[in-house]
Amino acid sequence: MLADLPQILERAAPAHCYAVITDSNVEELYGRDVVAAFDGKERCAMFSFPAGESNKRRKTWGVLTDQLLDAGFGRDTVIVALGGGVTGDMAGFVAATFLRGVPYVQVPTSLLAMIDSSIGGKTGVDTSRGKNLVGSFHQPAVVVIDGNTLETLPDRHIRAGTAEAIKHGAIADAGYLDWIVSHRDAVRDCDVDVLLELVRWSIEIKSRIVAEDETEQGRRAILNFGHTVGHGLEALSNFDLLHGEAVAIGMIAESELGISAQITEKSVPETLRQAIEAMGLPTRSPLNTPPESLIEAMQQDKKNRLGKLRFTLLDRIGEVREGPDGEWTHNLSESAIFETFSHIM
Repeated sequence: MLADLPQILERAAPAHCYAVITDSNVEELYGRDVVAAFDGKERCAMFSFPAGESNKRRKTWGVLTDQLLDAGFGRDTVIVALGGGVTGDMAGFVAATFLRGVPYVQVPTSLLAMIDSSIGGKTGVDTSRGKNLVGSFHQPAVVVIDGNTLETLPDRHIRAGTAEAIKHGAIADAGYLDWIVSHRDAVRDCDVDVLLELVRWSIEIKSRIVAEDETEQGRRAILNFGHTVGHGLEALSNFDLLHGEAVAIGMIAESELGISAQITEKSVPETLRQAIEAMGLPTRSPLNTPPESLIEAMQQDKKNRLGKLRFTLLDRIGEVREGPDGEWTHNLSESAIFETFSHIM
């Protein structure tokens, strides 16, 4: 698919100029080959930034947009986001804001980006106060997935990517969760055919939910299961925890919160724990985090309303509980959160 990218974009996102935004890791692996594939048919140039979540900041956004302007790119440009979730978020935000918005395409190269962050149009950057607090909704013109890029992905990142697949099963399809567990060896061995089936299944689930609620005014919030706690843990670890690792821990914690709120079936945490452990992911925080610190970090979550922490809570595996106020997140008291976290974190 990467070799055919110019032809794909000629049909799906035609432009006079293509600006490939990638990070320093993917630049070495695929960036130069992607630019070379255009072979002078259209103007194409590469812009890279240092890899890592710690560089998904407004400073990097400013550097990239200045580089685009200095290179003479204009409104006839399509941005190509080539890389993992950090690159997709960053390049998407550049596209959403450059010259008040230009089209972009997602070319995810990590499992997590393929099944989650490249789908749905969320773009943004982190701040010192929290993750993804500055951003916009900006839908890609097309998402192009080449499963061969998974062969160069470190094992830890394959495992981390499966956390979002587990989440999709937990919130929307119990049968999918069973399938993931039954194929755990093939997934962890990076069997590309099995991974592409996982990608297809997750995309179907997420795209269906996004299509119902593109800008997260309602049911799309169910996709945030595990993320209120997960984003807090990521921040507290200075992003040493990968996103998927933090979300895995967050799903266990938030399912336990659901039980304490008398919403979630009691069997749910153990079912999730078995699936998460099958993928080689953590189920408990390695940070020895005091509940107070985690609660403070979670206060920056975008789902919070009126200063209250809100969580996506499961009814049972495959089904999220809608709140009595019609919201798909639930307001829980700090005392209840503190008590639950004291036992499980």
